[in-house]
Amino acid sequence: MIRSELIQKIADENPHLTQRHVERIVNTVFEAIIDALAKGDRVELRGFGAFSVKARDGRVGRNPRTGEAVQVDDKKVPFFKTGKLLRDRLNTK
Repeated sequence: MIRSELIQKIADENPHLTQRHVERIVNTVFEAIIDALAKGDRVELRGFGAFSVKARDGRVGRNPRTGEAVQVDDKKVPFFKTGKLLRDRLNTK
């Protein structure tokens, strides 16, 4: 599912909201998550999962074309851990 499909689904299930309002709400939620992660905070959505930021150390990588050693700098990457409810729902038979 992509963002526009999510917006359309929410708009269809809530006819009292216009698609423009739903789009603004979805964008606000995503921006809040991005802003919190940019500050290094953790974002937890009960039953769904938790977003956090993990730091990766610098390392020596390889250029796949030439095989030359390349220094890869330290960086921060987003990390998502699924919640128990989501995990259980995915694994029901």
